[in-house]
Amino acid sequence: YDRKNSTSTGVISNRDEVPSAFELLQNYPNPFNPGTRIGFRVADRGLVSLKVFDVLGREIITLVNETLQAGSYTRDFPASHLASGIYFYRLSVGSFMETKRMLLIR
Repeated sequence: YDRKNSTSTGVISNRDEVPSAFELLQNYPNPFNPGTRIGFRVADRGLVSLKVFDVLGREIITLVNETLQAGSYTRDFPASHLASGIYFYRLSVGSFMETKRMLLIR
């Protein structure tokens, strides 16, 4: 137990920790309407790409396309202009690539 890094509820803060691996988190909420939030972790500084695709593989939007430092990040995905359905989002950093699915319900 580390008093310096804890809150009054006893939860230990991880704000200063650098992720040990790249990770794409499940969006929240899912299913969603009209928008959702996508979280991801970057283990090393690098060019990060986070894109959203429709079920036919067409790119809908690029949420991130920049060099980021190691850390945890979130990006909002506003989808009020899109039809209901399944969408995919992909995180790419160097040789790491991961894709997850999300559901937009109107």
